[in-house]
Amino acid sequence: MVSLTSAGGRPWAEFAWPLAVRLALRDFRGGFRGFFIFLASIALGVAAITGVGSVSLSLKDGLARQGREILGGDIAFDLPQRALPDAERFYLAGKGKLAVVALMRAMARGDDGESALVEIKAVDGAYPLTEGPSLDPPLALADALAVREGVYGMAADAALLARLQLAPGSRLSIGSARFELRAVLRFEPDRLASGIRFGSPVLISQEALKASGLIQPGALVKWQYRIALGNASESQIAALIEEAKERFPDAGWDIRTRTSISPQFSRNLDRFTEFLTLVGLTSLIVGGVGVANAVRGFVERKRQTIATLKALGAAGGTVFVLMLTQTMLVAAAGAALGAALGAALPYFAASAIGPLLPFPVAPALHLPAILKGLLYGLLTALAFSAAPLGHAHDIPVQALFRAGTEPRRGLPRPRYLAVAAVAALGLVAAVLGFAADRRLVLIYLGATLGAFALLRGASLLIASGAKRLPHARSVALRLAIGNIHRPGALMPSAVLSLGLGLSLLVALGLSGASIKAELQQPHARKAPSFFFLDVPAAGASDFAKFLKDLAPDGETELVPMMRGRIVRLNGVPASQIHPKQSAAWALEGDRGITFSKEVPAGSSIVSGSWWPEDYAGPPLVSVEDGIAGGLGLAVGSEVTVNVLGREITARVASTRRVNWRSYGINFVLVFPPSSFAGAPYHEIATLTIPGGAAPEREAAIQRAAARAFPAVTAIRVKDALDAVSAVADQLAFAVRIASGAAFLASILVIGGALAAGQEARIYDAVVLKALGATRARLAAAYLYEFSIIGMCAALFGVAAGTAAAFGIARGVMDLDFVFTWEEALAGAAAALCITVLLGLSGTWRVLGRKAAPYLREL
Repeated sequence: MVSLTSAGGRPWAEFAWPLAVRLALRDFRGGFRGFFIFLASIALGVAAITGVGSVSLSLKDGLARQGREILGGDIAFDLPQRALPDAERFYLAGKGKLAVVALMRAMARGDDGESALVEIKAVDGAYPLTEGPSLDPPLALADALAVREGVYGMAADAALLARLQLAPGSRLSIGSARFELRAVLRFEPDRLASGIRFGSPVLISQEALKASGLIQPGALVKWQYRIALGNASESQIAALIEEAKERFPDAGWDIRTRTSISPQFSRNLDRFTEFLTLVGLTSLIVGGVGVANAVRGFVERKRQTIATLKALGAAGGTVFVLMLTQTMLVAAAGAALGAALGAALPYFAASAIGPLLPFPVAPALHLPAILKGLLYGLLTALAFSAAPLGHAHDIPVQALFRAGTEPRRGLPRPRYLAVAAVAALGLVAAVLGFAADRRLVLIYLGATLGAFALLRGASLLIASGAKRLPHARSVALRLAIGNIHRPGALMPSAVLSLGLGLSLLVALGLSGASIKAELQQPHARKAPSFFFLDVPAAGASDFAKFLKDLAPDGETELVPMMRGRIVRLNGVPASQIHPKQSAAWALEGDRGITFSKEVPAGSSIVSGSWWPEDYAGPPLVSVEDGIAGGLGLAVGSEVTVNVLGREITARVASTRRVNWRSYGINFVLVFPPSSFAGAPYHEIATLTIPGGAAPEREAAIQRAAARAFPAVTAIRVKDALDAVSAVADQLAFAVRIASGAAFLASILVIGGALAAGQEARIYDAVVLKALGATRARLAAAYLYEFSIIGMCAALFGVAAGTAAAFGIARGVMDLDFVFTWEEALAGAAAALCITVLLGLSGTWRVLGRKAAPYLREL
């Protein structure tokens, strides 16, 4: 038997934690009755958070371990629109084995006149430096690409074969060169290093690319110079990069290494991981309602034990410490279980879907992800359990002699509310501390807190309204309404937990619908039907006339385009700039730039002024307003860009607001024509057909343009949007999986609330049966009750989710908000069905209980 005082006579009030742990463990010998929902809620949320973090880190590890194969070497020096001068090329060739790759888009034309957009990868004889592509049939790459009788070899993706009805041995044209399809390109280890693709990949030789006539001054081609350094260490690679920068400070390279293949991809992965982590955190918060319910039930079940401890001299604070210890031990067990499940997720992903992913997964145990999940789980448990446990402080000794169903009233003591508040603030601080984008986190947490307050207020309002309703004539309906507002009712927990889970699903679903509507309905906003790239400046007027003859009802716009890279802002190197997250992409690699005498269509001046049409002074630039703010630029600031190997420092003359949603031609940086006098460039053109064109007409325009101007690349806007939409669908699927954890947590909460109120319902049913109520009438009352609760949860959950989606679409993404009834009705129906089915299944045992055993105890 454990003594209530120490050997030295210390009072119980100076209770020690080791003794609390011993007593808690002894109490658990009887099992974890009443804690299943508690444990499952914490485990589910922690599993979601740990799993998201672990998969993300496994992806990064996979990229790092296979970085050499993915990059195609140890270092890649990328250049837009121009090849390296001999001096720079000879320097790189002297540092290791050098392979040169050229990337560009073009139109492939079959002999039957059909055409398709292709993504060309033109390689030299040194390619590949690492693992090579997989061809079908398995030819040597040199044989597959060799020229025979004036016809060049080609390997192409299977999608091109299907699009142009080709087979190995078929012939086609790209530019002015003829090609023979000799193999199907099954796998490219370095595919990620080639960037985003809208067309089918094709592999050709650099000799073939030169023969095609596509390489012209100003053409949109990216050159990659890949170096293999053998067994070079990371420090040796870093030293070589620094040496190259010092040797050629104005080269304008974009340098990547085997450990930093795509900084933009890594940054986007971090952002998406952070968002999914927040979704997982929502499931923890939803589960927190179940934690609070479980703790309240725990306190009620222990009323006799608490009263006994107090009779033996225990203080209220001592009882709180003992019960908090028990609660946190259960929370630790649940968090450990969730962390184990989450840590195993990368292994499942690698075995189940690893072969389907375009990047490698290296499953491993990631301690940072595990620790983050454990921290979030324990803080959530403490935040939601401290206040309910505080009621144990004031349970009197007289409870030994009173019925155990006596309800609690009022709030717990301020000290216990303070513990809960500190734990909640600690959770918020931890989330913000781990966040890369604190603005996103604050918006998400604010929306979650707002939804929590709205749903909590709604449940109180519903209960208050039900209490004031006039008595219904139907006995079953009157009983149902009474159950909604009685002490310990299911209503608060159901509306709060199910409403939160449903609001998350609806918010994400409606946000996705707004994005898809933006991508799938461009013609409603007079978006172009086609973009045409690499239109020679000298032949731009002929191309415009051709389009006018081809589509008399269409509108053509021609804009000069070059590729440039921001290298300095106000004299500070771009690598040392710390931009806002929303503007960081402007400093990543090369960007499209243009020059114009007048303000481009779709733009409006925000600050500063436009230059005169005949301006011939020092270089000026107009910067898109959002990017300017994100980079810390204002009128008068200096921007240095590297264009075709030449650095130009321009003063910011104005900032512009750009309507990117028009899908027209617009650029972040616009210069006066005098800034690039004499520089080679190509035009980019758009063709806009009012109301859009039928697919057959678009295909005919694409074929005609490919025949008449073989060097011009035609991109259908619909095809590009379909590619983006496919990526958006994949991301949306991942988000729905993560948000499903929150919805599952809300189901657990309802189950826990039903279990907690089971005894009270049994007593109610027994009394009603004694007064003559039949099973059918009780079943009808429960059906009414759960239907009302389900409809209320659905109504307020859909309302909160719709409000959140509206804020995301209009405030964060600047999109038109689209309300899809399918998303809302599906969520509402799910909430209603879940509540009714869980409620009826949980109360079925109540209806079958005999009255006599319970009446003897009353």
